[in-house]
Amino acid sequence: MSTELINGFGKIYLRISYDAANHWVFNEWIGYQTYVGIVAGADACLLPLVEHSCAYLLNDNRQVIGPWDHAVEWIVTNWAPRAIAGGLTHFANVVSAEALAATSARAMALGLEGQCQMHLFADIELAQQWLRDAQLHAQPKHT
Repeated sequence: MSTELINGFGKIYLRISYDAANHWVFNEWIGYQTYVGIVAGADACLLPLVEHSCAYLLNDNRQVIGPWDHAVEWIVTNWAPRAIAGGLTHFANVVSAEALAATSARAMALGLEGQCQMHLFADIELAQQWLRDAQLHAQPKHT
């Protein structure tokens, strides 16, 4: 089951789904991102994180166009503390090849440093593998 958020032009700008097989929330951001849209979308992705006691987020920005630095401070100071309080520990962010979008992602990663494990990826398969590795290391060891 996924949630789709629609912008003022009637276009989907975010799909949010919980991937039960991998136990992570998957966000697929699409097109130009407004401040209002980012706030609504980021807040909407908190629900499945908390609802499924999920510590892992796969954020796919490969289809994002343009910068979204207008929301970086809000993500770092408002959204991230709530996500972390809700249990988020690992945030894999697949960045857009579009230069301005990638710059915004790097600014967010710097702002989140020390708050949770966040890594930027150009390849979604590498991001998925990083999350799987984190899950393996988080499992209790039996002696």
